[in-house]
Amino acid sequence: MADLRVAVVGSGPAGFYAADALLKSEDTAVEVDMIERLPTPWGLVRLGVAPDHPNIKSVSRAFERIAARPGFRFFGNVEVGRDVTHEELTEVYDAVVYAFGAQTDRHLDIPGEDLPGSWPATAFVAWYNGHPDFQDMAFDLSGERAVVVGNGNVAVDVARMLALTEAELAPTDTTEPAVDAIVGAGIREILMLGRRGPVQASFTTPELQELGELAGADVAVDPADLELDAASEAALADETPIARRNVEVLREYAGHEPSGKPRVVKLRFCVSPVAILGDGKVEAVEVVKNVLLRDADGRIRAEPTGEREVISCGVVFRSVGYHGVPVPGVPFDERRGTIPNEGGRVRDADGAPIPGVYCTGWIKRGPSGVIGTNKKDATETVELLLEDARAGLLPGRDEKAPDLDAVLAGRNGEVVTYAGWEAIDAVERARGEPLGRPRVKLCSWDELLAAARS
Repeated sequence: MADLRVAVVGSGPAGFYAADALLKSEDTAVEVDMIERLPTPWGLVRLGVAPDHPNIKSVSRAFERIAARPGFRFFGNVEVGRDVTHEELTEVYDAVVYAFGAQTDRHLDIPGEDLPGSWPATAFVAWYNGHPDFQDMAFDLSGERAVVVGNGNVAVDVARMLALTEAELAPTDTTEPAVDAIVGAGIREILMLGRRGPVQASFTTPELQELGELAGADVAVDPADLELDAASEAALADETPIARRNVEVLREYAGHEPSGKPRVVKLRFCVSPVAILGDGKVEAVEVVKNVLLRDADGRIRAEPTGEREVISCGVVFRSVGYHGVPVPGVPFDERRGTIPNEGGRVRDADGAPIPGVYCTGWIKRGPSGVIGTNKKDATETVELLLEDARAGLLPGRDEKAPDLDAVLAGRNGEVVTYAGWEAIDAVERARGEPLGRPRVKLCSWDELLAAARS
């Protein structure tokens, strides 16, 4: 019998890295039950990473090895708060680790944001990646200009996906409806809007460079946007090498003449949307131009100048950050969108640690970092969990409490085991093989659950 039984809620990178650290413990025998709302694991690796980034998606092979270890079980199609409560988990397990990420997007909070044709980037990304909750969405891409609000990697992903050709999309696992919509789109210009300047942009250099490799789209940057003011020049000296390299790449783009490709990706800086305009649907976005100011603490902030401009467009995607969602019975910081914690130990309203409850990943630190960032983050949390176990600080599971299987019996119509996921995986790969694609995803709940039964 294991020394510890731990529930990990969430099956993305944060969850799998936490499971890995727990199962590798040398002085404590640990059993891990991973609980996932969807029938499929991997989180954003499956449903968030752009389909034309197979090298990034390949991290799932490492997760497969973790799942194959003794002591690991997968409970898919199980939602905490719906099928099982937090309180019940604390009875069944010695510790619970929440690792479910930031599941909603932040809003612009401007007039017209709810017009048809104004979308969170998260919805578009989930749609083209085959998330079963987003397949009934219809994105009207018939207009000549699409606007993407944001200067992070997700914004770049959305802009790039809108610019891909059929030949570039064909070998990916992009869903068929998304391929048809993107290839048949009337879009000729994808305009990215950044609130601050090029120095403060949060996209990474490889993502930025990929825009210059598009087969069917040029990249355009106004040289005037790259004339750095004193605040940005000072910030550039203080920033990371990534910021300096980004500015170099942007200057290369600004020096290029258009080659006549059918689409163009334009990057603009120091502009903020103040309203989305249209009669019954998106027809334009109104922006205000910003000036950058350096605060006493060294931070660069965007200050509106009052100079406004109206830009016609047919669709707007906002990508301005992500926000976690609360779990009933677990403390939650509404402002930050995270579970309050110190190093991964969840804290109550008075700041005291709650024995046996932990968190990792975006729900712990907010939406920052890359996939690998979660490994260090999960290790920190698990080290504290094991430290608490050795010190006798865990409340301990109720020895009379039933196993999770028994708790779920009669409540959840269909738990998807790891074998069920492997059946889904096999079906998807078999569908993709004759097409030269890594997989053709099953995109509805019914299809996924039917495949899991097989």
